[in-house]
Formats: sequence, structure tokens, C-alpha cells
Amino acid sequence: MTIRTLALATALAISAGAYSTASAEGLSPNGVKTLAPEGGIKPTATWSLGTRAGDFVFVAGMRGIDAKSNSLVEGDEGRVRQAFLNMQMIAESEGATLRDAVRLVVYVTDMYRYRPIVNAIQKDLWGDGPYPPRTIIEVDRLNQDDIVEVEGTFYAPKS
Repeated sequence: MTIRTLALATALAISAGAYSTASAEGLSPNGVKTLAPEGGIKPTATWSLGTRAGDFVFVAGMRGIDAKSNSLVEGDEGRVRQAFLNMQMIAESEGATLRDAVRLVVYVTDMYRYRPIVNAIQKDLWGDGPYPPRTIIEVDRLNQDDIVEVEGTFYAPKS
């Protein structure tokens, strides 16, 4: 495509309202939708809870924050569970279930202490499986000195 053709196509798209419609709906020029479902936690910086790109939903790293109080829940098990529930809520806002997870990444600050809790919570939420592919990584520190952060990618075909 030549620069002249690209400029003409851009001008036509703008005149047709493609870009203004995309930004008005929270979409990027290529149709990536930024997610901010009602009931979700409130981002505290330059990030969003997730995005939808085509048939995939990408959920940012969720921690054990109670959306109502916007504070960390008490207890290790409660905090890990809440992180998974926060991720689940965002995925479900786009029509995905936990069984639609195609990849999970879990960050913990102590592998030996928190991995068994993560495994137990996953078993509780997913039942006897099948379980999605998962990477679990030990890190030195998480925001607010939290113990766990969970991110996920979900397959959620548009109807």
C-alpha cells in the first residue's frame, strides 16, 4: 500500500466515523476493547483490568483485593481465592468461564508456602479439571507487599 493510498483510506475511515466510533466505545483503532466491568476493582495507576481482542480476553494481574472496600482481604487462603475470583469476574463479563482459560500466570512471593494454596483454590474452582496451562513464578515482591497475583487469557468467541 502506498502512502497516498494509506492517507486516502485513513481520510475515508475518519469521514465515515470509524475512529470516532471506536474511541467512543472504548475500542482501539483495531478493535481492542478495554474492559472495566461494574463490580471490578479500581485500577490505581496506568493499567486496565483487561482487554478483549477478537475472540480472546486478557485479564491483568489480579490480586486479593475486595472490590467493595478496595483493600486486600485477610488471610492467605482468602487472598488467593479473591485474586482468582477477581480474574473470574472479568472473564465472565465477556462471556468466558474459568474452563475457557487458555493460559494462567501466577506470581507468588513464597513458592513453598503459597503454591499449595494456589493448587487447592484451583482445584476448588475448576473441580477435577481439566486445568488450563499455568506458569507459577516466585517473585521478590508484589504491590502492597501482597502474596499472589494471577493473570489469565480466556477464549470467548463473540456471538
